[in-house]
This record gives sequence, structure tokens and C-alpha cells, in this order.
Amino acid sequence: MTILLSSTAAAIIGVAVMLVLGALLGLGLAFASKKFAVKEDERLAKIIELLPNANCGSCGYPGCSGLAQAILDGEVTSLSVCRPMAKDKAEELKKYLSETPGPEGTTINLK
Repeated sequence: MTILLSSTAAAIIGVAVMLVLGALLGLGLAFASKKFAVKEDERLAKIIELLPNANCGSCGYPGCSGLAQAILDGEVTSLSVCRPMAKDKAEELKKYLSETPGPEGTTINLK
């Protein structure tokens, strides 16, 4: 027993299937974007701004952005690795990091 559908009914069923499928996939993407979101530390931009931006690499990191990320990751505990940094900027950066908590609520105390 074969059921024959008119072309209009077949088109309506096709559109309905695509709408349901699109809605399900859209909800899946929305869930995944929330579940796998990467939280970036907002202090990174300010640290890069306070560094001398010489990108010389004398600190052992690939430029000032690499050093800034290393500071946030806890790999660097002293600003003495940054040779071109002025003393007043170093003090300003130390103060900023000791007063501004990160996403976890912790602060960074540099030497």
C-alpha cells in the first residue's frame, strides 16, 4: 500500500523537516557556545598597555604580549626580566596587578 502525496504536501513536509532540523541544530550550537566558551582575562590588555611594547624578546618570551600572558599564568614573578621597562611603569603595573583581581578573584603580586 503506497501513499502518494501531492507536490504541495511533499513541499510542506520538506520545509517542516528542515525547520525542525535547523531549530535543533541551532539550539545545539547555542548550548555548545556557552559550554565551551573561553574566558579571557580582562587584565591582559592593560598589562600589554603598561609594558614598553618594544617586543625585543630580552625577557625570553615572544614579545610583550607573550610576557603579559606569562605574568597572568604565574610563570613570571618579577618584572626584572623586562630590561627596557621604566621603573615608574613597573611600579604602576605592580600596583595594578595587586589591586585588580582576575576572573578567579585572585590578584598577582610581582617583585
